[in-house]
Amino acid sequence: MADIKLENVIKRYGDVVAVKDFNLEIHDKEFVVFLGPSGCGKTTTLRLIAGLETPEEGDIFIDGQRVNDLSPADRDIAFVFQFYALYPHLNVYDNIAFPLKAVKVEKSEIETQVKRVAEILQISDMLNRKPSVLSGGEMQRVALGRAMVRQPKVYLLDEPMANLDAKIRVDTRAEIKRLQHEIGATTIFVTHDQVEAMSLADRIAVIHLGVLQQIGTPHEIYNRPQSLFVAGFMGMPTMNLLDAELTSQNGASVLRLSHTDVYLQISPEQQAPITSRGQEDGWVFGIRPEHITAANQPSERQIPAQVHLIEPLGAVNILDIRLGTHSQTQDPILLRVRTHPTFRAAVGDTVWLGFDEKEMHLFDQKTEQAVW
Repeated sequence: MADIKLENVIKRYGDVVAVKDFNLEIHDKEFVVFLGPSGCGKTTTLRLIAGLETPEEGDIFIDGQRVNDLSPADRDIAFVFQFYALYPHLNVYDNIAFPLKAVKVEKSEIETQVKRVAEILQISDMLNRKPSVLSGGEMQRVALGRAMVRQPKVYLLDEPMANLDAKIRVDTRAEIKRLQHEIGATTIFVTHDQVEAMSLADRIAVIHLGVLQQIGTPHEIYNRPQSLFVAGFMGMPTMNLLDAELTSQNGASVLRLSHTDVYLQISPEQQAPITSRGQEDGWVFGIRPEHITAANQPSERQIPAQVHLIEPLGAVNILDIRLGTHSQTQDPILLRVRTHPTFRAAVGDTVWLGFDEKEMHLFDQKTEQAVW
């Protein structure tokens, strides 16, 4: 297998810069997921690696070799497209077997490999059918199988499970992860689905507007976001992000959530990077819903607030808590809290909130970068 390296890669379409000064190194046998919203540049980056697009600037290396001028066929990759790209005149068996036949693998070995992959993807009873009689999900599984029978240097998968049913998606996700570790293949997987990214990746590359926002393990991306975009994009529901300013209360420095009566105590370690920047406002406070506790009875250092909305989701409840009102727009300032389903509260009730100080985040409003 191989490592992949992108150095200062730029791709433009007219006046639109689809990939901006992209730098990334993917290690041998690593499973990396490109994650981001539609139009962020993740598929374009994948196509640049595959050789289906050419960068205006920068270099791309596979296994130490610069591949900018190599054709896709000479890069030893397997690409799974979002929209199948099957051969319509071949049946399912021959579509899956095609890469092996192209390199003249023995017939008995081809049959063994095709049947193994077909069983994994639950398409064994479809091997004699043509693509025209298959559903979208079935065609996607055939496209996956065609890539899985090969053993190239790199696997590139562009949202390969977008058209699969929910149960098959879960099963296929687990199988892709198992196979990737078993084969030891360097793999890049493109998706906008956070669950897929978190469950599959050794590392996640979060991309927004063609810019690599952060690269890290699923734990790092979720728990230590380096920018406002990553903080707001990751998580279901997403991180609470509220404007804040540094002020004092009873002689101590505290963080006040703007347009509310909520004051949060901060440690000297948390205060230091704020004061060093020489500004008292222009901050965004962040905390995930699961890092806030809600109680029906008051206790020390907890904050009273009113329940605005309740979303029972079965395993958890999501409470929308009203902290105040924007002075200009008169819109409510809401905080989302995740509770156990047995927690009892009704709309309009007062609950008392506690914040996990170790899980609080602060971002610079101007640069949108993490402070802590």
